[in-house]
Amino acid sequence: MLGTFINAGAIVLGGILGLIIKPLSAKQQGYLKNVLGVSAVFFGLKLVWESFNGTFLQICGQFGIVTLAMILGNLTGKLLHLQKTSNRLGQYARTQITLLRPGVMNRFNDGFTVCALLFCLAPLAWLGSVNDGLSGYYYPLIVKGAMDGLACMTFVTMFGPGVMLAALPVMALQGTITLLCTNYALPYLDAHSVVEHGLVNSVNATGGMLLSCIGLLIFELKKIPITDYLPSLIYAPLLTWLLVK
Repeated sequence: MLGTFINAGAIVLGGILGLIIKPLSAKQQGYLKNVLGVSAVFFGLKLVWESFNGTFLQICGQFGIVTLAMILGNLTGKLLHLQKTSNRLGQYARTQITLLRPGVMNRFNDGFTVCALLFCLAPLAWLGSVNDGLSGYYYPLIVKGAMDGLACMTFVTMFGPGVMLAALPVMALQGTITLLCTNYALPYLDAHSVVEHGLVNSVNATGGMLLSCIGLLIFELKKIPITDYLPSLIYAPLLTWLLVK
């Protein structure tokens, strides 16, 4: 759960910094945004590289499975309206921000609610927790922690210190996912792998591809419905088990 602890700590640290220092300038925010985008792409491709193995033909087959898993995952996500549901909840959070007025008595609770929704709904919350639980690859959650911390620096000036309490639901959600993956999913995938760690590697490779896509979102190069692709993490090991002999 190292990634989750880092993420929660970054939220608290961002809130503290937001209370004691002046807000970051637009130039500084742009620089940090570029750093986070590059980091997401780098750590995503690194995970993909580490997850593929074998001969050239075997790697091509693994890449094909990941691609098929992402296609099926996207179709499933659209059928389940995952991205649309996430967008509606995100819109609620943004509405609470626009309705904020100075001196509002319940802004402490609003700050907690808004940040808890935004930080827990982020695709990286689920994606990073799965990678951390299956392979200890906590770098996606470091990227998320930096993003959450920077957001918290801004939100704390609007809502007050209540935003820092959002670290608690983040720890609860991401910690639960990580522990479930470590204690249940990982032993099951290892026991049913047709090749050494083949099923785990398929999940990690798919997660790495999605993390790289999040980097494109940060750069605003392409609008990708990442939440719709999350079911790909389930299809990847299933397709590997069915197709790899």
